[in-house]
Amino acid sequence: MSTEALQVISIRSDLDIIAARMAAREIARKLGFSAVDQARIATATSELSRNILVHAEEGNVTIREIHAHNKRGIELIFEDKGPGIANANGLAQDDTVAPGKSGFGLSGSRRLMDQMDIETTIGVGTRIICQKWLR
Repeated sequence: MSTEALQVISIRSDLDIIAARMAAREIARKLGFSAVDQARIATATSELSRNILVHAEEGNVTIREIHAHNKRGIELIFEDKGPGIANANGLAQDDTVAPGKSGFGLSGSRRLMDQMDIETTIGVGTRIICQKWLR
């Protein structure tokens, strides 16, 4: 698989979340994603960027164009040096909602994207890689 980094956004405030969401949507549009898929990509970007801000206070979002097996797509990489996520894969699969939470976060983002992988180490940080392919 080949990749081309198109943009890296530092997440340190709510304004950065908005910037990441807008950048992901615009890059998805330029790559040829439908309006519905653009909204899915933007929503996943917003949710996972918010997780960076809430749980780690800061981190980065990298947006890449990807190519594999005659397919094109978009890859979103969310990285932080926060506390890590206990039971990350279980949370990403779980549809239950904690009191006071929107319930969208990891599990909702997984449903919106074609692929989502979580690499996390308690006390070190988290890296979430999401991919969506053009249809």
